[in-house]
Amino acid sequence: MSAPDPLRMVDAPMAAQRRFIIEAALADPVCAAILERAGGLNLPGWRLCAGAVYQNVWNALTGRAPGHGVADYDIAYFDPSDLSYEAEDAVIRRCAAAFADIDAEIEVRNQARIHLWFNAKFGAHRPAFTCTEDGINAYAADAHKLGLRRTADGSLDLYAPAGFSDVLAMRVAPCADAVDLDGFARKAARWKRSWPELAVRLTPIRPG
Repeated sequence: MSAPDPLRMVDAPMAAQRRFIIEAALADPVCAAILERAGGLNLPGWRLCAGAVYQNVWNALTGRAPGHGVADYDIAYFDPSDLSYEAEDAVIRRCAAAFADIDAEIEVRNQARIHLWFNAKFGAHRPAFTCTEDGINAYAADAHKLGLRRTADGSLDLYAPAGFSDVLAMRVAPCADAVDLDGFARKAARWKRSWPELAVRLTPIRPG
């Protein structure tokens, strides 16, 4: 059987693109379990995001198994009521118990306190986020700016502030405001090993 065309969704209608991305995530049993259970954990503004979503899109586009190359599964939430490490750690431990039967690395992070360690670690000056979506907006590449959650009525809400073009074209480049370019390059090398079809650019895309 011939390999699928990895660019086959680039010109598809937007509704079909959205459905493809959601189905690619749901095809991974770990993603499906997180999306099914996370709503019961009382995590304000939670979303499944980062590689759990975009890397499974790459898997679906290239005919690889769901979960291939996914190092960890990120759950982002937003709770400004307590910015202490201890409060976030309590949430992390609660989620670990809820997902104890899943053989995967699941990372849970409060987006309300990202600025407390990110700026110190990278010498950046990012303002505090005001919602989970701010964290997704700040991802280093447009292809990565995807977040999923199951709503109260059972439907799936896909947040994609940069659209679907880059992720479906298997095109990755750092945004103009990307901070850790050395880290981006290291991750890009790993991505290329897992998905050789990727077109990777290491210099930032400048607006205009």
